[in-house]
Amino acid sequence: MKRLTILLAIPLLLTMTNCKQEKQGFTGSPIPQTVIDQTIESIVDQYGDNSLFRIERGVNQVATLWREDDGNAEEFTSFCNDNFIANENDLETLFNKLSTGYEVLFGNFLRITKDLMRPLHLDMGPITPIDMMFGGFSPSAHLTEDLFANRIAFVTTLNFPTYSLKEKTELGPKWTRKEWAFARMGDIFTSRVPAELVQNYSQISTNADAYIDSYNICMSELRSNNDEQLFPDGMKLITHWGLRDELKSQYANGAEGLEAQQMVYQVMKRIIDQSIPEMVINNPEYTWKPYSNDVTQDGKAIKYTPEPNTRYEHLLNLFGATQKMDEFNPTMPNLIQQTFEGNYEIPVEEVEQLFIDFASSQQVRDAGKLISQRLGRPLKPFDIWYDGFKSRSSIPAQTLDNVVAKRFTSAKAYQNEIPNILTSLGWSKEKANFLQSKITVEGSRGAGHAWGGAMRSDVALLRTRIGQGGMDYKGFNIAMHEFGHTVEQTITLHDVDYYMLKGVPNTAFTEALAFVFQKRDLDVLGIKDNNTMKSHLLALDNLWSSYEIMGVSLVDINLWRWLYSNPNATPEQLKEATISIAKDVWNKYYADVFGSTDEPILAIYSHMISNPLYLSAYPIGHLIDFQLEQQIAGKNFANEVQRIFEQGKIIPQLWMKGAVGTPLSIEPTLNAAEKALKIVL
Repeated sequence: MKRLTILLAIPLLLTMTNCKQEKQGFTGSPIPQTVIDQTIESIVDQYGDNSLFRIERGVNQVATLWREDDGNAEEFTSFCNDNFIANENDLETLFNKLSTGYEVLFGNFLRITKDLMRPLHLDMGPITPIDMMFGGFSPSAHLTEDLFANRIAFVTTLNFPTYSLKEKTELGPKWTRKEWAFARMGDIFTSRVPAELVQNYSQISTNADAYIDSYNICMSELRSNNDEQLFPDGMKLITHWGLRDELKSQYANGAEGLEAQQMVYQVMKRIIDQSIPEMVINNPEYTWKPYSNDVTQDGKAIKYTPEPNTRYEHLLNLFGATQKMDEFNPTMPNLIQQTFEGNYEIPVEEVEQLFIDFASSQQVRDAGKLISQRLGRPLKPFDIWYDGFKSRSSIPAQTLDNVVAKRFTSAKAYQNEIPNILTSLGWSKEKANFLQSKITVEGSRGAGHAWGGAMRSDVALLRTRIGQGGMDYKGFNIAMHEFGHTVEQTITLHDVDYYMLKGVPNTAFTEALAFVFQKRDLDVLGIKDNNTMKSHLLALDNLWSSYEIMGVSLVDINLWRWLYSNPNATPEQLKEATISIAKDVWNKYYADVFGSTDEPILAIYSHMISNPLYLSAYPIGHLIDFQLEQQIAGKNFANEVQRIFEQGKIIPQLWMKGAVGTPLSIEPTLNAAEKALKIVL
C-alpha cells in the first residue's frame, strides 16, 4: 500500500513530468514557425546533419516552452545557437552535471516536504491549523519557473529530446542504458504549470490526506440492534484499510466471525452513502448502532447530523485543482491520460481491457464457487476480501499477534530488525546493513505508507501504525508491504547505474515488490509453512485479490470520466454518481459470482478520495507480482530482486521482458489459477 508515496510528492512530480504548458491564459508559443525553421537551419549549418534529429526536436521543444518574458525571437535564436551541444563527450559532460544538479534540487525539496509533513503523518499530538498550513505548503512550487528563468530548463530540453510512448516502445529495445538515461532527461521539462496552481493542488491534496488519515471508527463502541458488542474494548480502525483487514481476520473465526463481518460491511455502506453520524467518526464518546443508525451516550438517545458529504467534497476539490492544471497539457488534456499514458506509460484503454477480461474470466467464477463451498454458505459482497487461500489463515490470529508483539514492540524494534529480516530473505549481512542505513521506521498516524528519497544522501521512510502495546499481526503484515516499497526505493536509487533511471517504470512495479515482501511475512517470523498446496493457494489468492481490486479500479477510472463530463457537479451529485458507478461495475462483473445486485462496496476505498487514479497500480502490481514469483521460484530471492529492480525506470513492457522474459499479461495468473482449481478443494 504505497498510498502516499507518489501523490504527496505530486507538486515536485508535476514540475518534472507531464502537465503542460505556460502562464495562465497562454494559448501558444510566441516564436513564429519561420523563426524556428531558421534557427534549426543555422544550427545544422554549424554542426552538420549528424545531429539533425536532436536539433529539430530540441529547437521545437524550446519554442513550445518559450514565453514572451523569456525574450524575443532574436534572443530565442541566439540561445539555441549558443547552447546546443553536438559533441558527444561534451553532451555526456552536460548530462552528468545536470544529473548532479537535479539530484541536489529534487532531493532536497522532497526532504523538506517530508519534514514539513511529519506532524500530519506521525502521531505527534493533535493536528493544529499551522500544521495543515506547513503540510500544504509546496517548497518546490516555483522550482520549474525558476529553472526556466535562469535557463537551466531550456538547456536541458534543447539538448535532450522528449520521446512519445510510441517512440519509446519502438526505439527503446535498441537503446543503450545511457540512451535510456538521456531519454529520461528529456522527460523532465515538457510543461510549465504556474506555481500557484501547483501550490493550490498541494494544499488541497494535504487536506484530503489529513481527512483520510484521521478517519477512524471506534469499533468497541459499535452495537448490534440487540445491543451486543462484537469488537474488543479500545479497538479503533482506520477506514478503509483497518476495516478491511478486520473483516479479513474474521475468516479465521469461521461462522462466529460472520456477524462481525456483516457489521463491518454495514459501517462501510454508511461511509459510502454518508449516512454515518458525523459525531461517531474518530470519537469514542458515543455508542453507535450501524444497522438502525441510532446514537446514544450513557444510554440516552442523541440527535445527530450525518456526515455532510465531506468525503466527496474532498474528491471534488482535487478534481477542481487538477482541472486548472489540465489546460497546461494540451497533448494530454485530462488526468486520466496524464496518469496512464504519461505516468504509467500504458494507455488507459489497454489497462481497462486487461481488467475487464480478467474480471469476466471463467477462472474467477470457478473460484467463487470454490470459496462458497469452503465457507459453507452463499457468498456475501464482502467476500471480495476472502482471505482463506493464504496458508496462515489456519493459524489463530492470537498466535500470530503474540509472535509479532514479542518481537516488534515499537518502531525502533522494527528498525533494529531490518538486517535480520533481509538476511532471512537472502541478502548478505553487509548489504542488509546498508539497506537498513537508508531506511527509517516511524510510527504512523494513519494506516502507514512508504516514502522514498530523491537523492542518495536521504533515506526512505517506512511509516507504519503501531499501537501502544506494539505491533499486532495485521499491522506487521501491512508493514512488510511498506517495507517492500522502501527496499525497492533504496535499490532503485542507489544501485541503478544512472540517476535519471532511478525508480521503476510506474507505481505498479513498486506495488509488485511490496506484494512479494508481504507474502513472506511468515518466513520472516520464522513460522514454517509446510502446506504442500502452498503454490496453488498463492495462485488462487492472487486471482481473487486481483479480481477484487480490478473492480475498484474500474470504478475509479469511470468516476473520473464522469467528473470530466460533469465538471460543475455538487458533492451530493458526485456521491450519487460514485454509488451508481460502483453498482454498475458490480452488476457487470460481480453480481453473477456473488448472487446479489446493486452492491456499493467497490466505492469504499480511501484512495479514491485522496489519491486520484492510483488504484490501478494495485491490480497491475498483482499481475507483475505473480510473474515475478514464477521467475524467482527456485532461485536466490535477494539476487533476483536486485537484478530485476536494478533495471530502473524504463518502459513497463521492456522492463517485464528484462525481468521475466515475457510482457505483462493476465494469462500466467489465470492459467495457474485454472490448474489450482483442479487440485484445491
